[in-house]
Amino acid sequence: MVKTTYFEEYEIGASRETLGRTITESDIVTHAGQTGDFFPHHVDAEWSKTNEFGQRIAHGTLILSIGAGMTATEINPVSFSYGYDRVRFIRPVFIGDTIHVRLTVKDKRDYPRRTTHGVLVDLLEVVNQDGHVVLACEHLSLVERQTPAERVTHT
Repeated sequence: MVKTTYFEEYEIGASRETLGRTITESDIVTHAGQTGDFFPHHVDAEWSKTNEFGQRIAHGTLILSIGAGMTATEINPVSFSYGYDRVRFIRPVFIGDTIHVRLTVKDKRDYPRRTTHGVLVDLLEVVNQDGHVVLACEHLSLVERQTPAERVTHT
């Protein structure tokens, strides 16, 4: 779906949630193959029985990737991803866990290199089936303004 939303139209505190998605063994194995991260915490069921969690855990980067993808349900032609800050892997995610994402507009600020864009900061929280936040980060987007900001000069 294509929906144009300009920087000025975003409201701090506005939020949305995605539908759920269950993490599978295939997700973990595929991610290990793509990244080369074959640590036993992720891929060795027998070894994992002896660790703190007693079972394999999903890669934090896998959950970040899936969480980011789950929020990409609308195409905004005047916005693009600028990156992720403050990524934290808060709780483990296991095979069979179902996650969803809560996205909340946290901040809006000027983008000093372009008066035609602003920086939108979304708090992205990945939540498991028990309501626990398992991953949190800030997603930054550069969003076109309807009216360019005035350039600030320092003296």
